[in-house]
Amino acid sequence: MSIEEPAASDDSSAAEAPVSRRAEAATKAEAATKVKPKKQRAAKAEPPAEPEIRTKPVIEPVLSNRSFWTRIERPFVFGFLVTLGGLAAILLGLALSNLSTVIIYIALALFAALGLDPAVRFLERRGLTRGWGVLIVLFALIVALGLIIWAIVPVVVTQITSFVKDVPGMISDFQGSDLYATLEDQFGDQFESLVGDVQGFLTDPGNIAAIGGGALQVGASIANGISGAVIVLVLIIYFVATLPGIKAAMLRLVPARDRANADIISTQITDSVGGYVMGMVTLAFINAMVVLILYTALGLPFPLLLAVVAFLITLIPLVGSLLFWVIGTGIALFGDNIVLALVFAVIYLIYMQVESYFLTPRVMNRAISIPGSLVVIGALVGGTLLGLLGALVAVPVAASILIIIKKIWIPRQDSRI
Repeated sequence: MSIEEPAASDDSSAAEAPVSRRAEAATKAEAATKVKPKKQRAAKAEPPAEPEIRTKPVIEPVLSNRSFWTRIERPFVFGFLVTLGGLAAILLGLALSNLSTVIIYIALALFAALGLDPAVRFLERRGLTRGWGVLIVLFALIVALGLIIWAIVPVVVTQITSFVKDVPGMISDFQGSDLYATLEDQFGDQFESLVGDVQGFLTDPGNIAAIGGGALQVGASIANGISGAVIVLVLIIYFVATLPGIKAAMLRLVPARDRANADIISTQITDSVGGYVMGMVTLAFINAMVVLILYTALGLPFPLLLAVVAFLITLIPLVGSLLFWVIGTGIALFGDNIVLALVFAVIYLIYMQVESYFLTPRVMNRAISIPGSLVVIGALVGGTLLGLLGALVAVPVAASILIIIKKIWIPRQDSRI
């Protein structure tokens, strides 16, 4: 009996040991589960990191010592294919030149859609679906265009007619001013004859019609402008409604291995273009309001007409405000009071400084920063190729090219072995 009692105690201690281990494991698991949500909450509190583009090392191929012409195995076939390629390039160039108007409509509508897309995404972040956001933004766009046409167009037409009628009187008032006397004393009879020629040209309706190519050409231009505006509006509605689908379809054309990088780059380009378009429209609207207030307060002629002109001209990046400063000051000088014209020139010049150093950095903070030299060069090249539309889209195109260079070309060059 004395031998069996220690055996029973050993069995009980051996049975209690796994139980204590399981209890300790359970307590550690509970402590881990209690600590884990805190780590998860801390991880969720951190802002998401910006997606990075994965670069792959590029190995340069070994160049052959043979010349290009000696590596051609079938010269006749090669020459035939080169000739066909040249003919295809010529036909493609002719087709693009004939479709230039359609391409301009598509580009203008696409840039406008990219400018409206940030407003749609803003409504999406507020809890609305994309369908309702697109509907609200398009409805606001149509209402705004309707109000502009209803309120501004009749007044602008009236002021244009009044401007044409008042040109002789404005020139006569200018001839009786001190500025005219100063210029006449400096340049002599040549300046007087120049002013007379300008007055005779502007007062002849035939010359005004000849500028537009005749009455029939003017009517055809107006009809083409109205039809083009309707086409662009329809394209804007379509692009805004189907922009995510268009982007997804374009990404499907990219190889699967490069699709993630292409998605990142396309998102950055669309965000940059959209922010630029919205920023330029906002700055142009502020500029037009400043011109309208100044012209109305100073009693200068044609305030609403000059406000519309200011809105259109200041859409041109960097040089638009300076260009309108010259135009607005020149129109104001034809008024009765030269002092008021100089006051407008000084106040608008001050506003240009405020716009450059205060408004533009805050309004354009979402768009990509582009060096000023590239803005000027892009505006000149775009204006030379496509006129006003080219000057407007030059900066977004330059921004897109800079993004591609920074995200693709430079990393690829850095990874070359």
